[in-house]
Amino acid sequence: MASPCNCIAGTVRSLRPMIAPRTEPIFLRFAARRTLVHSRASGTAMVARKLGSKAAVSVSRAKIQCLDSGSTAGGVWRGSRAFSFSAPRSKLKTIQQVWARNKGGPFNITAAVIFVGTAGALWAYFTYEKERMARKRIAEQTKGIGKPKVGGPFQLVDQDGLSFTSEDMKGKYSLVYFGFSHCPDICPDELDKMALMYEKVKEKCGDVLLPIMISCDPARDSPAVLKEYLQEFHPDIIGLTGDYEQIKETCKAYRVYFSTPPNVKLGQDYLVDHSIYFYLMDPEGDFVEAIGRNFTAEQAAKVISDHIKDWQGPLKKKDRWA
Repeated sequence: MASPCNCIAGTVRSLRPMIAPRTEPIFLRFAARRTLVHSRASGTAMVARKLGSKAAVSVSRAKIQCLDSGSTAGGVWRGSRAFSFSAPRSKLKTIQQVWARNKGGPFNITAAVIFVGTAGALWAYFTYEKERMARKRIAEQTKGIGKPKVGGPFQLVDQDGLSFTSEDMKGKYSLVYFGFSHCPDICPDELDKMALMYEKVKEKCGDVLLPIMISCDPARDSPAVLKEYLQEFHPDIIGLTGDYEQIKETCKAYRVYFSTPPNVKLGQDYLVDHSIYFYLMDPEGDFVEAIGRNFTAEQAAKVISDHIKDWQGPLKKKDRWA
């Protein structure tokens, strides 16, 4: 009868082939996983040194199959992803590195500058067009049908005693002011403003504006008095006067209010009430816009210059006023 030790030993020897580890498939799976992080050449060379050329070919085929199908031999890894050789954003330390990273992309510094510049140009263009259309609407609204709302024909004399009519205003823009030489404060301030407005417009647009003062006090404002008075403000200001009826009709045409005290004696000093506006007339003699005392000289000059730049017709004048 056999001893218990011999029975146990025989049983172990008979079972040893059955429980022997399957080293080859496990190694192949391990080698296939390693090929996911190594290049094909280095993985094949490593496996070839350990298993020989036959095993290396098997490993290469397994790797190719895994990369094509999106899974490893063991079914663990899924999907393929292209590797990026650019530095992550957290590693960018300088502005040069940021520019280098974004140089080839669609949203870079150059594209941002072009976008901002284009947006600014479009904003400026539409703003200018909006202002131009508003000025055009103002100019068209002030024109009457058949009879002008403001302005009209008149015949007066200038500071040199020469005849001056409404036809002499055509060909240039005209800035018309109504006042009188004995005015203590308002008229001098407004004539100083007119001189500044005239100079600024002339600097921007050239000699295309006639500054005109029409007297509301014909009894005291003779051509000689106006000539001496206006020299204190600007030599280019044109002074106009006439008899009482002529001044009255001219003021009525321009919708200007004026009045003299009743029962004035010869040589008596008095003040004349009148409207305080600058009337801008275009080269065709049509009223454009009234500029009040709330405008500074710079603001008024800009308004006049903008209207002049909008004008599409010719700007010319007789040699007398050139």
